Amino acid sequence: MPTTKRRSPGLSARQKNRMAPGAFAFPKESKEPLNDARHVRNAIARFDQVEGVSESERDAAWRRIRDAARKYGVEVKAKGWRSLTKGGKTGTRRSS
Repeated sequence: MPTTKRRSPGLSARQKNRMAPGAFAFPKESKEPLNDARHVRNAIARFDQVEGVSESERDAAWRRIRDAARKYGVEVKAKGWRSLTKGGKTGTRRSS
């Protein structure tokens, strides 16, 4: 029997479209859903990959991520979103 890689059961387009805008870290772009602990951890990990958003939108997204992390019991070690940037699409680098 051949083995195939199974994709994680992420959100379908239909599920994503039915979510309230406040259920996303970046609601205008419908990016980074925050509907469970797994998605919250993923939003933190991919935070610096989101393009086309202002610093004020990132500030608001970080507040939504922290709130969702508290709700789902996810530990957030970063003090703020600026400590997450690694020269990703945000174009900034973490100082060593």
